[in-house]
Amino acid sequence: MEAETAKLIELAPAEAVRVLIQTADQAWLSEFAGSLDRHRAHDDLDRILAVWNLSQSDAARLFHVTRQAIAKWRAHGVPERQIETVAQLAAATDLLVRHLKRERIPAVVRRPSARLGGQSLLDLVAAGRTRELLLACREMFRFGDAHA
Repeated sequence: MEAETAKLIELAPAEAVRVLIQTADQAWLSEFAGSLDRHRAHDDLDRILAVWNLSQSDAARLFHVTRQAIAKWRAHGVPERQIETVAQLAAATDLLVRHLKRERIPAVVRRPSARLGGQSLLDLVAAGRTRELLLACREMFRFGDAHA
């Protein structure tokens, strides 16, 4: 199996996908895609926690789970039901990192904003409003539209 894996890795990603589609059954491909999504969300979660300066306890409060659940997510991947939420937070984090000094981000995500009805970005996460959070971050850094 390791030799077959090595051969796939040597291929261009699009070619590797073609080979997998031709040789694997649909159930395996679905599980593979899900595992890959969970692994990528796991990396995103670690990055979000680091950039936003959040502990596992902070993350547990935001996601309404236990610290042990967050530890499990970090060790084994984010559950499928949370992948979209983590992806939205990762996209917002990318914007924050691109436009702010990294050391200022923890204060920015905690600061209440009049544009958010007196809530902070962390308040939006806790309320399950991550799509709104992402839109707010996009709006925050929309510099070119000021003169439109």
